[in-house]
Parts: sequence; C-alpha cells; structure tokens
Amino acid sequence: MIHMLKGGLVSIEAAMGSLKPMERKAAEYILQHPEKVVGLSVQKLAEYAEVSEATIVRLSRSLHYKGFQELKLRIAGDLSQASLPAESYQEIRTDGSITHLIESVSNNNIVSIQDTLTMLSPESVEKAIAALSAARKVGIFGVGASAIIAEDFKQKLSRINRWCEIGAGFDAQATIAANLLPGDVVFGISYSGQTEDMIRTLEIAKENGAVVITLTRFGSNPVSELADIRLFTSTLEKSIRSGAMASRIAQLNVIDILYVGIAGCHYEESVQSLEKTRQAVKAGKRNG
Repeated sequence: MIHMLKGGLVSIEAAMGSLKPMERKAAEYILQHPEKVVGLSVQKLAEYAEVSEATIVRLSRSLHYKGFQELKLRIAGDLSQASLPAESYQEIRTDGSITHLIESVSNNNIVSIQDTLTMLSPESVEKAIAALSAARKVGIFGVGASAIIAEDFKQKLSRINRWCEIGAGFDAQATIAANLLPGDVVFGISYSGQTEDMIRTLEIAKENGAVVITLTRFGSNPVSELADIRLFTSTLEKSIRSGAMASRIAQLNVIDILYVGIAGCHYEESVQSLEKTRQAVKAGKRNG
C-alpha cells in the first residue's frame, strides 16, 4: 500500500505568520484553490496567484519541502482525506458543561499531535536520534514552560545512562554550551523560536562545533535557523491558554519519539540501565 504524504495545507496555515508578503499571497491562493493547485505547474500557479515562479519555489522551501512537487503531493494527500471527519482546535470556554470541558481539552491535545505528525520530518527525526545517540554530552535548553519539557527529556535520557545536563536560564545554558566539543549535542526547546537567551547560547554551542537540534513551532524563526537539525510542532492553536497546553503535549510526544529511538539504538545497554535505576530508586525508598 502506498503511503500518501499529508500536511501541505496544515503547513501553509501554520507558516502564514512568518511568510514574506509575496509568499503569503501565493499561500492564500493555494488555500483557496487546493484542488486546482495539485494539477498546476509552477508556471501556471505563479500566473494564477499573480506572483513569480521564484516565489513559488521560495514558498515551498519556506515550508521545508524539497520543492513544489513535494508540496503538491502533500496537498493531494490532504485532499484524499477530505471525506474523513475534520477536527479543529476549540476555544476554552467557562460556560460549558464538564463533559464539553473534557472533550474540548482532549480534542485540542489530539489535534495538536496529529497536526505535528504531518510536519515532523522522518529524516530529521532519524538524524536527531543518531546525533543524540552518538553524543558524548547533551545539553538540553529550555526557558519557562519549555524548561518543563527539557526536564522531562533529561529525566528520560538519564535513566538510560546518557550524559545530559539541563539549562533553564542564560547562565546555565552558556556554561554548558562553552564546554561542549565537536560531536556533542545541544537540544534547544522554544515554542516561539524567539527566545533571545537561547539564540545567544546556541551560537556559543555552534562555535564550539556542537550539533544543534531545535524543537520549535513550525515556520521560520531565529532559533530554528541556527539548527543543524530542525524539528517542528504544530502552531495552529487559536487560544493562548489552550495553545500553551496543546503545544506542550505535542512537544512531549516528540520527546517520547526521540527517547524510544535512542533507547532502541542501545537496546541492551538501555534495558540494563533502566533496571539499575529502578532497583536504585526502589532500594532508596525501602531504606528511607
């Protein structure tokens, strides 16, 4: 069975805020006429959208696709699923029932993960797992809400005996980054991709030859631009409150994917380490 790639339309909607004016004009045309676009050449789309052919190419690259053909393939995949029930983010309201509260929050988390899967590159995930598995040291950076995600990743990696250290502020991040060597990894988590302190510390890590991996919202942003390997989550949450929750779930899901992949690369060692840490914690509780 052929796997139909999806996520073209979701990626366009997610990236709208970071697109240049002419790219946004082409993107709006695509969103308005997706069925027509899948049958068009670059030249024809440029003509209909009233932009240059180069703009279409740049738009495809801004969406992190290899070219317009891949974008069309993903849009075709979206259209092939058009008959399925569509779910969307729901605003959090204070006047609904408990049943509606349970359903809306759960739906937001589910949709966030589903949307993230359409823009999570398998090639980038594979490269990230390989780099993290081979690293002598891993620095995990996150500020504010992202520090919670960073702490979760550190706890997971520590349990399978992977050396890592968390930096939740500039001083800690700069100290870690300054002592990284080529082949080490810094993993920067920033939903906005605009965290100033992280931008500065990722630059320090790059100067020292470390591999930079980032996890940000989809689209162009300063944090991901510094990365050797870019991982993205969905950006389609409408509400600040629901967005803060749904994006966290999507980020944790990506962390779990990486963790399982890393553990699989060192399966026997990981199993032994997990058992050792389990026994150590159990003994500590018994003696406490």
